[in-house]
Amino acid sequence: MKIYDISQEVFSCRIYPGDPAPEKKTLCSMKKGDLYNLTAFGMCAHNGTHIDAPFHFLKDGKTVDAICLESFVGMAYVAEHHGPVSGDDAAGIMKKAKGQNPEAAKRILIKGDAEVTPEAAKVFACSGILLLGNESQTVGPEDAPMAVHLILLAADVVLLEGIRLAEVPEGVYLLNAAPLNLSGADGSPCRAVLISAAES
Repeated sequence: MKIYDISQEVFSCRIYPGDPAPEKKTLCSMKKGDLYNLTAFGMCAHNGTHIDAPFHFLKDGKTVDAICLESFVGMAYVAEHHGPVSGDDAAGIMKKAKGQNPEAAKRILIKGDAEVTPEAAKVFACSGILLLGNESQTVGPEDAPMAVHLILLAADVVLLEGIRLAEVPEGVYLLNAAPLNLSGADGSPCRAVLISAAES
């Protein structure tokens, strides 16, 4: 068994332009004579590796706490792609994933500097997947992400953004990307990991 940590470190993580960066505050420090160490922190729900709930772009969409954990935990398929993901590319990814493992085809993770197009988003949405993950801080073009988000989130496809897959080969894995249980939130940070049953 091999475990891949596909999450960014929080305090040095990438930030979507305009979002506030995580802040760390030391409340107590044993180096300063306190009896223990105690840390407080604040961050945007979409810093670093995080999930987007439908409520992020949909007024009446599901919030983080209303999404079944099955969306975040289960078999997943890692597919490598660079550049824009066309509708045909998305169909090819789905075909390959289903051929490898139908259950893994419910959670698709795209490795590489991929940008999901609206055409690809429609293919993924119509495929009935539960989750789509990518390495960028946003699915779709960074300067105009709304269209892709609307297509996917309206189909109840959860988005897992800001993952790190450089060390992960294409294939089938067990994914655990459970978010924090944030009531009423539009997104949440998570510690995403992939588990391979193959010998390392």
